[in-house]
Amino acid sequence: MRWLDHREPVSEALRGAIIALGNFDGFHRGHQAVAGEAIDWAHAEGRPSIIATFDPHPVRFFRPDAPPFRLTTLEQRQELYLGAGATAMLVFHFDAELSGTSAEDFITEILIKRFGAHGVVTGGDFTFGKGAKGNVDLLRGFGGEHGLESRIVSPVEGEGAIVSSSRIREALREGQPELAAELLTRPFAIRGIVEHGDKNGRELGYPTANLHVESYLRPKYGVYAVTGKVLATGEELKGAANMGIRPQFEPPKELLEPHFFDFSGDLYGQEIEIAFHHFLRGEAKFDTLDDLIAQMDKDCEEARRLLSAPKA
Repeated sequence: MRWLDHREPVSEALRGAIIALGNFDGFHRGHQAVAGEAIDWAHAEGRPSIIATFDPHPVRFFRPDAPPFRLTTLEQRQELYLGAGATAMLVFHFDAELSGTSAEDFITEILIKRFGAHGVVTGGDFTFGKGAKGNVDLLRGFGGEHGLESRIVSPVEGEGAIVSSSRIREALREGQPELAAELLTRPFAIRGIVEHGDKNGRELGYPTANLHVESYLRPKYGVYAVTGKVLATGEELKGAANMGIRPQFEPPKELLEPHFFDFSGDLYGQEIEIAFHHFLRGEAKFDTLDDLIAQMDKDCEEARRLLSAPKA
């Protein structure tokens, strides 16, 4: 799948595309509806389809000290967009130059001249250009006057309300990975490189693969039933993971520490992806290590049960 940079012109083969415009970080059900409309439109007219995203997220540019909130990495987004059937992913590198581009110039200079876009698809709340002055009305009016067609996709409802990235983030912060998965159409997943740790888990009889969470949103600290995937081999694993600062040990260190059942291989240096399925309990400090081990036994037993249960 092509990975395009908004600062560079596209090849002739990709000109005349239909572009799904948005940030599409989580690529949830609402985002999928926008992308699906763009892909279907492109297929109907024999055109390429492009899904756009912004990196860094505009919030990160304007508020660099904001707590981490990303739901996906660019690599994960590229795989999701490819799976949806898009021809290419377009990355808008959000910097001072892009943030200072007027909404009109964004349409004429970037979308039309640089990319030769035939049409764009957005959600109704999409804004763009300096001061976020651009909106769907400008796309329809000013864009239409310059030959750019546009379509607007209505919000998607799920689990009693509009599907949004903010709802998904709230669900994860509250320890509701099942709700997040319903809105995303897949479990929330953190990807990272397995690093050497202090071997506490191994000494307790529960060796773990240690990952730094980096720019991802922090789900509620605690223990989860998870699945893991080794990206190099595609091997899939089941386990229980602690997400948090490990209050039993000093000094506090934020890590995602999955323990995989019935696995004895070496994962150091491997890139893995951990998917969050069920929240088991919050983080806690125990009176003794024996108490911690007894609780870990219960956590793993419950995680095995939940992950082996037939899906509804």
